[in-house]
Amino acid sequence: MNRILNLARVMLKIHARDRQAIFFSLFFPLVFMFIISFASGGNPEPIELGIVNNANNNMATDFIASLESTLLFNINIADEDSLREDLINGDKTVVLILPENFQDNGTPSDLTVLIDASQVRQVGVVLPVLRSALVDVERQLRNTEPLFSLEIEDVQSRTQSYLDFVVPGLLAFSIMNIAIAGSGFNIVEYRRKGILKRLFVTPIMPRDFITSLVMSRLVICLVQLTGLILAAIFLFDVIFVGSILSLYLFILVGTVIFLCIGFCLGSIAKTQQAIIAIGNLVTFPQMILSGIFFPIESLPDMVQPLANILPLSFISTGLREIAINGTGLIELIPSIIGMLVWAVLALLLSIRMFVWKEVAA
Repeated sequence: MNRILNLARVMLKIHARDRQAIFFSLFFPLVFMFIISFASGGNPEPIELGIVNNANNNMATDFIASLESTLLFNINIADEDSLREDLINGDKTVVLILPENFQDNGTPSDLTVLIDASQVRQVGVVLPVLRSALVDVERQLRNTEPLFSLEIEDVQSRTQSYLDFVVPGLLAFSIMNIAIAGSGFNIVEYRRKGILKRLFVTPIMPRDFITSLVMSRLVICLVQLTGLILAAIFLFDVIFVGSILSLYLFILVGTVIFLCIGFCLGSIAKTQQAIIAIGNLVTFPQMILSGIFFPIESLPDMVQPLANILPLSFISTGLREIAINGTGLIELIPSIIGMLVWAVLALLLSIRMFVWKEVAA
């Protein structure tokens, strides 16, 4: 164990001297957060709101007029079937259904709001405005207890911005990039410089070398991701609802997975150019399919089964559920099992593929 710890300490010192690598591993996610935060800071475009007016009374007319006065909606009144179709086609962002009993008769009315689940950034804007309109109508009519409540369909997300949605995915993406770069690229570089050939004649076993490198990169990933989390919270006002300990559990297991995958890639590639190409083959499809920038549910049906079993999908889904919805570990058991399976497979494969004598030849 002392041998492993000493080797891990040496690797940490080597990485600490590479300030350029540290800078660029943090540069992309921070810049992306800034761009999203800046882009969403201006005046929003009017929300396309469809209304199904099943009441057709003065109450409904006053309510619709109150919504129009907010200037945040482009309102279209039509039948429910056509508006549902517009919502599916993306022509409407929200559909509000006013029931027949929408009137001041002392009985609360349930208003149904239809929102496309993939349009997560709209939820935080739509619901407060609708509730405000309800309050305005109540004050105009009787200024007493609420007349109606909102019943939301197909909305799983809490009030949030698009940045809140993206940040957990960016953390998962950073885990993948930092880990693969720290293991796969290092293996190729150690081979090119003859470091592995020298280590071959020492008492160090392959498992000792891999363990020490995993330990050093875990520390590096935790430090860098902690910096990203603090930046998201204090610079961009991102809210993490769930347990930070649960968040770090997913970060730890995810780092181990991609460190081991990086070892496999480094064992296959013989040059820096090859590891870049092979690394892109692994990281680019996962960046697109793993729900980093948009929900997996918005992908074509035939692609979703593949996307759901990718290692980055388990990590990004778990991080997002914890950060946005405050989901507990018990509810995330499927994601945890998927991550553990990938971790065991990647670890066994990395040890099997890493053979000293091949680099000593």
